Amino acid sequence: MPAILSKDAMQYFYPISLCLWMAILLALLALQGKRATVIFLLISIGIFWIISAPIFSAFLIASLERQYLPVPVSKSPVADAIVVLGGSVGSKENPRLEVDLTNASDRILHTAKLYRAGKAPLVIATGGAPHSPPEAYAMKELLRVWGVPSSAIQIETRSLNTYQNAVNTKTLLDRLKMKRVLLVTSAIHMPRALATFRTSSIEAIPSPTDYQVVDRETHEIADFLPNLSSLGGTSLAVKEYLGMKVYKWRGWIK
Repeated sequence: MPAILSKDAMQYFYPISLCLWMAILLALLALQGKRATVIFLLISIGIFWIISAPIFSAFLIASLERQYLPVPVSKSPVADAIVVLGGSVGSKENPRLEVDLTNASDRILHTAKLYRAGKAPLVIATGGAPHSPPEAYAMKELLRVWGVPSSAIQIETRSLNTYQNAVNTKTLLDRLKMKRVLLVTSAIHMPRALATFRTSSIEAIPSPTDYQVVDRETHEIADFLPNLSSLGGTSLAVKEYLGMKVYKWRGWIK
């Protein structure tokens, strides 16, 4: 696969990276005494302002999150297994004494609630890591803390991205003679994840959680002022949209 389409190379197109490229271009133009420097400076400021504004970040994130709305645990359908994707907890590595919770840890809690409600007899935790202990082990530990017995948890430790999550889960499901799964991941990630699992011939039912954007009737001045948190949110949404383009190009989603 061309380097420009690799997971790491996509970072060059994230909002903060685009701002950096604009700054470099401005510096080069300034050194040459170009009048276009002022124009590019104003454009750069405008772009940075927009992508860092909470109202824009929320709009972009919601465009992904609202594609699949949450379903109460009590109304969730029954399936053969619950599949929860990695990217939600940190492994116990020095100096940590316990599994480290992240903003996406809702995935694990939601999975535990589904299991305790009898929505499936098995949980599949899928998540590897290139340079640290596979995340699936940490996911299993947290699931046990939240009431899922070890005997009801299967872990998949080789996956490093969503496509591998789907392929390796399909292999495991075939071995277990299971077909129908509740797919648990963050709402912003669900469109790409669900499309990938279904393209891999898995009968996946979306069970999203970890919604970042909530409905609001009014806005404050602060919603239009840039901040780093909103820039991070915009970057996450851009990552998902870029990821879907790459996955379609690779034939990993239809």
